[in-house]
Amino acid sequence: MNIVERFLNYVTYDTQSSEDTGRTPSTEKQRIFAKHLKDELIAEGLQDVELDELGYLYATLPSNTDKKVPTIGFIAHMDTSPDASGKNVKPCIIKNYNGGDIVLSEGVVTSPIRFPELLNHRGEDLIVTDGTTLLGADDKAGIAEIVQAMVYLQQHPEIKHGKIRVGFNPDEEIGEGAHHFDVDKFECDFAYTMDGSEAGEIEFENFNAATAKITINGCSVHPGYAKGKMINAVRVATELVNLLPENETPEKTEGYEGFFHLTNLSGTVEKAQLSFIIRDHDRGYFEGRKSVMFDVVEIINKKYGEGVALLDIKDQYYNMREIVESKMHIINIAKSAITEAGMTPVIKAIRGGTDGAQLSFKGLPCPNIFAGGINFHGPHEFCPVQSLEKAMMTVVNICKIAERELGK
Repeated sequence: MNIVERFLNYVTYDTQSSEDTGRTPSTEKQRIFAKHLKDELIAEGLQDVELDELGYLYATLPSNTDKKVPTIGFIAHMDTSPDASGKNVKPCIIKNYNGGDIVLSEGVVTSPIRFPELLNHRGEDLIVTDGTTLLGADDKAGIAEIVQAMVYLQQHPEIKHGKIRVGFNPDEEIGEGAHHFDVDKFECDFAYTMDGSEAGEIEFENFNAATAKITINGCSVHPGYAKGKMINAVRVATELVNLLPENETPEKTEGYEGFFHLTNLSGTVEKAQLSFIIRDHDRGYFEGRKSVMFDVVEIINKKYGEGVALLDIKDQYYNMREIVESKMHIINIAKSAITEAGMTPVIKAIRGGTDGAQLSFKGLPCPNIFAGGINFHGPHEFCPVQSLEKAMMTVVNICKIAERELGK
């Protein structure tokens, strides 16, 4: 089975996660895919294959060298985003893409006018959707690349490597992928998540992240007799939103700029609820953004009465740079591996999060490497075949370089 066949098989599994179930894995369909992967890893000759009760899958490719080499891990997530359907994915391969519009289905067109990144892949073979679902390259591309690399290494015993560990987890898309990842059981010196985008990218900086949920407690009174009595919770909620900096939202920021992102607002006169995510690369600015949320709630309560606005704020993850920057040999190995695979390494900061961030703070330094998919979480997602192949060779090269440069 080649890497394209492997990837096309994986995307047929609906593995969408859910924030609403309170379980791990959050959806049973992720467990179905995990069982398939378990059987596949065993069939492909990996050892110590274990699927735990929470849907985390671990496996080992033993060392084939006499040297003592640090144990390296490769990690990818099984779930797809709740933002778009992952059911009945029907991928199609556009051979030798010519740089024009790609008609996915009636009325759904992926155009380089809207998605200029397409033009970077002229002449390549693009795996696309049929316009009704996401593709699932985030992160089934990463899984396919890791599995294919393990197969490749076994087929090429002349490539010497140390012990390699593989880990596939559920629920990354809802921010819980690393919550139950057993770092002690994984027993690696360092690892890489294969969960980035464009070919050649390495990411070891990500947002610091928090969620903020605000409840507005209103007072419902007949509108004909409401003067001086009614507190309209929905109107107060919109007033609170307008107290936040209007230019510090996702659609108005880029690069290292942080933001406040209102993800949900619902309610009635009696009660309203707002959900935000708070993001910033800089830890100090991040703490400042959380303070702003407390400040706007205080303003509302001073105006309308104590307890009208209630804030629940929780940290999600932190910038992995705090951990990785003292272990830059991990990044240098990845850069060399990408170069040897025929690409120019590109260091980028993630405008988002990754399981690697949480794993780094759990004691497993874990930067992120490209998986090749682009325009994640929607029907315009695509993945160049050539990027799949280059990512797979990057995994192989990391193992080879680590044995060469770190083996004793």
